[in-house]
Amino acid sequence: MTETETIEPLHSLRTAAVRGLGESDLDRKCAITRIAAARWRARALSLRAPLDSEPPLRPGRPERPELVPPRALKKRSLGSLDGRIALIHALAHIELNAIDLALDIVARFAALQIPLSFFDNWMQVADDEARHFGLLRNRLGDLGAEYGDLPAHDGLWQAATDTRGDLVARLAIVPLVLEARGLDVTPGLARSLREAGDEKTAGILDIIYHDEKTHVAVGAKWFRFFCARSGKHAAENFRALVQTHFHGEVKPPFNDRARSAAGLTPLFYRSLSSASVSR
Repeated sequence: MTETETIEPLHSLRTAAVRGLGESDLDRKCAITRIAAARWRARALSLRAPLDSEPPLRPGRPERPELVPPRALKKRSLGSLDGRIALIHALAHIELNAIDLALDIVARFAALQIPLSFFDNWMQVADDEARHFGLLRNRLGDLGAEYGDLPAHDGLWQAATDTRGDLVARLAIVPLVLEARGLDVTPGLARSLREAGDEKTAGILDIIYHDEKTHVAVGAKWFRFFCARSGKHAAENFRALVQTHFHGEVKPPFNDRARSAAGLTPLFYRSLSSASVSR
């Protein structure tokens, strides 16, 4: 797929992010994301342009998978092939949403007065997520399956909906709650896969875990930046935003070492884990 076929005419990074976000063909979505990231790194795009359109309220999606409530998804053992396929499918769905969340933060907040390095960071995140989705999708193919074969839950995009008017809340919920959860659970999943003899999938999770640490660090850096700019205490503001915007519970166990290395110290989240923060 060539650049002309995917993202031309292209007016700006914001145009590319809106285009990728709205694209329902997943090959094209990933291609738009990765080409836009490369062109932005090369400074071959402006940040925004007069012809930019607004981002859609929901990302483009293919007809499959069927989207269902989280409680409707079956739990399967990683000791079986079906169980491993179900895990990989669920992770692929998370990574697809992560592509769109990164594109949305670029598209939705590009008009604000923000350092360009913010967009450098988030386009790298989007590029990483597109790469992760491709790895997991290919792994499903190795196992005789494909993304869309199983149902998936529709709760991940709620974080974008709830924070579409508040950049600091978006940073609190997406990288510092949702992605930080990956730091807690991914190493254990990789160990379980190795115990089941699936070294190839475990290796993909190792790659994702390594990149997740960077993504949480990006979120923590910019969250602290905006808190400092507005004169707010970062940890206190984080807890208030989570209690307002997060539908769920911040659950232990926590990978304190990885979280702290990414700039998310226990002061941020420990007091949230003992009580529900559902609205």
